[in-house]
Amino acid sequence: MPTLVPILGDQCSHNLASLKASDPADSVVLMMEVGNECSYVLHHKQKIVLILSAMRHFAAELRTRGWTVDYMTLDDPANSGSFSGEVERAVARHRPDAIRIVEAGEWRVQKAMEGWSARLGVPVEILGDDRFVCSLPDFFTWAAAADRPMEFFYREMRARTGLLMEPDGKPAGGQWNYDKDNRAGPPHEGDFPRRRPNEPDAITREVMVLVEQRFGNHFGRLDDFALPVTAADAEAALDEFISSRLPNFGTYQDAMVIGEDLLFHAAISTSMNCGLLDPLDACRRVEAAWRAGAVPLNSAEGFIRQIIGWREYMRGMYWREMPELHEANALGATRPLPDFYWTGETDMRCMAECVRNTRDNAYAHHIQRLMVLGNFALIAGVDPRQISDWFLVVYADAYEWVEHANVIGMSQYADGGRIGTKPYAASGAYIDRMSDYCRGCVYDVTKKVGPRACPYNSLYWDFLARNEDKLAGNPRLRNQYRTWGRMGPEKKAAYREWAARVLDELVPAGPSWARPDDASGSGA
Repeated sequence: MPTLVPILGDQCSHNLASLKASDPADSVVLMMEVGNECSYVLHHKQKIVLILSAMRHFAAELRTRGWTVDYMTLDDPANSGSFSGEVERAVARHRPDAIRIVEAGEWRVQKAMEGWSARLGVPVEILGDDRFVCSLPDFFTWAAAADRPMEFFYREMRARTGLLMEPDGKPAGGQWNYDKDNRAGPPHEGDFPRRRPNEPDAITREVMVLVEQRFGNHFGRLDDFALPVTAADAEAALDEFISSRLPNFGTYQDAMVIGEDLLFHAAISTSMNCGLLDPLDACRRVEAAWRAGAVPLNSAEGFIRQIIGWREYMRGMYWREMPELHEANALGATRPLPDFYWTGETDMRCMAECVRNTRDNAYAHHIQRLMVLGNFALIAGVDPRQISDWFLVVYADAYEWVEHANVIGMSQYADGGRIGTKPYAASGAYIDRMSDYCRGCVYDVTKKVGPRACPYNSLYWDFLARNEDKLAGNPRLRNQYRTWGRMGPEKKAAYREWAARVLDELVPAGPSWARPDDASGSGA
């Protein structure tokens, strides 16, 4: 009897641990397009197309390599709609003597997998996902040793991988972190590089039609779908980034420019997170470009830090903090998500631009996500579960293991500081410094209160005031609270009164935008 090897939609990697541990001669690979995974939140249309098309291309590649692939399409009338249901049906078809699968990227899926053996009466071997540099047991051991920030984890990963390290064990250039060199505002002029489009092939076009038919009410547009859906396309996108955008990536990675949806960013996280691109190999290629003198050190280090530092750390913290992280709300935020997160219809130019990019491309870069979209939700007191659901829906690279830790923990500080060391709250001055969004905006970023005042300004001080009992002891907010303390009572009252007016004018999103079975848009 064969071994059944289920492969999930974010595991489209030929070096997957379950494939390496199996023999094509006595194995059946099971791949499943299931409705539950497409709609447990109402995922962006481009995200669904990406995953389904990548799966279909990957299945074809496996067959050419000699694997037997049992593939269940979304529109098959017999499709049960769930992973567990499809594995159960595959067990009935193939009568395997064992099931071998790589650990899931989401807590709820992992828990379902852990119950398969008892449910199906077949031994289930769950392998660690060695596509990450740090295994989960290693991360838990590291995290249990002391309360240390991500920077220390990043340094350990640098030493483990040897990336940007000198033979004497010291970091390249004498520093571990060049973040201070990566904070330039937007370039005032320039011929920004364009991304090479990936023209949808017949498989992708077929999936696009299916998604419009089945999920036409979901957020987003498919008009300009251009995401890589094969490893070859992903490798080409990485090559293009290294040659055309990486040289300026470091300096301008926090900048935002109207109409420039990528600027100097790689936009390859979709390929990494669904398995088409090996993260460690990408880092080594970036390091090679630096050693060849093709890119500056601050760009190479900034990219590598995001992959082996931030990405790995967030994955570890997700698994360490779940399932409690799912419901965390340390600041007691309860406001509904504003409707303009879905429509983009707001006079705040920064918000409108970031939502447009998100709708059109299922993408926004990390500062747009953190300091425009996440920042507003934080200072407005939006329910962290609702903004987290929104991020999970709208981005093609969003899976719970990376999205929950970043949004609930880092962006919204809903875990009380276990993942991030401070709330990422800022006034309009930060957005003005890092973008050209404020030029021509209806609101004046220099005004603090009044009809033309930037809403971020009063909301920022109101956020600090209403959370003073929880945040005043944070050493990274000491200066902000000193400034607040020096303000006179009339000025404080003006900020808070205007913030209340801004909040009263927010229109909440309608029901069921994020989750189909929940009127509040934030249910389990």
